[in-house]
Amino acid sequence: MSTPTTDATGTAQQFLSFTVDGEAFAIDIRTVREIIQHGTVTPVPLMPDFVRGVINLRGAVVPVIDLQARFGRPPATISKKTCFVIVDSVRDGERAELGLMVDAVSEVISLEPSQIEPPPQFGGATRRDFIAGMGKRGERFVVLLAPERAFDIGEMAALCEASQMALAA
Repeated sequence: MSTPTTDATGTAQQFLSFTVDGEAFAIDIRTVREIIQHGTVTPVPLMPDFVRGVINLRGAVVPVIDLQARFGRPPATISKKTCFVIVDSVRDGERAELGLMVDAVSEVISLEPSQIEPPPQFGGATRRDFIAGMGKRGERFVVLLAPERAFDIGEMAALCEASQMALAA
């Protein structure tokens, strides 16, 4: 079975890199459907801070996840470069689209297996289970996200339900 950082042949894998709260992150390009400009988001009542609301993407309702808030930080501030990275997520065998609100998209990067280190054992501003690895880019690192954990629809749905229960109490 291939890891989240290399393809089945062990050759380089491509990632879409972006910034959130001034930090460099990347996700496997194979999970990305498209990148769109920040637009009108319809708020949904009783949602946790990390759910900004929903957008209409060619007739489909797509939830928008504020990655900065999802990582336990204050909600992001919208700028001219803010955009939505539309990704595929799978829950119970069904595909769902999510819009990830990021500060800016940087570039598509290619990393060889030798350029990828395991996640740090402790510390960091992002939950360790959200991290698939650390990509070496010269003297800097880019955090490689594990979409199946960072954007786990089941976990986010449970957090939404808990938020609604707390507000209703």
